[in-house]
Amino acid sequence: MEMPALPRLNEPAPQFTAKSTRGDISVEQFKGKWIVLFSHPADFTPVCTTEFIEFARLQDEFRRRNVQLIGVSIDSIYAHVAWIRNIEEHFGVKIDFPVIADLDMKVAKAYGMIHPAAADTSTVRCVFIIDPDQNVRAMIYYPLTTGRNTDEILRLVDALQVNTRAKVATPANWRPGDKVILPAPITQEDAEQRVHAGYECTDWYFCKAELPAAA
Repeated sequence: MEMPALPRLNEPAPQFTAKSTRGDISVEQFKGKWIVLFSHPADFTPVCTTEFIEFARLQDEFRRRNVQLIGVSIDSIYAHVAWIRNIEEHFGVKIDFPVIADLDMKVAKAYGMIHPAAADTSTVRCVFIIDPDQNVRAMIYYPLTTGRNTDEILRLVDALQVNTRAKVATPANWRPGDKVILPAPITQEDAEQRVHAGYECTDWYFCKAELPAAA
């Protein structure tokens, strides 16, 4: 099988229209919202079930951040509907986000979700975060054997949204409310001003600050 091309960061997200458990959907219809597009290998599998339970647990948190969750695998609509109903019945969570039935693998190929060395026909565990301007801002790939950390995906959305609004970076393990990292100065004069500006500076290139309330 030909190796898939991968979307690249900060470039336009591949567009598609596809059938889902919520009717036909497209990337374009969610312009103005953030999108978390995530693939799973197969319905009625235990690791994928745990992931859907956790995405369902955080649905309201994603909504509060103007995020549309979209699941995708190459299973049929009928399999998706039966599996979602099974999850709701046995685990008491409701799946309110659409799940794409990608039988022709159009979405999977556009986003490089099929990795032949892992599986010829199943999508690996991918996460793509797409911003309101429809650009890919982050990508995460997991092996078939390892379930995703949905709290980390939510944290990543928070960090990307802060970066977009305030043009700052976030340090390792950053959480909302923590200090952010200021962009490094690009001139000697800027560096001199930075260390005397009242920020928490370890050196001229490494300064932290409280996120302004407006941001």
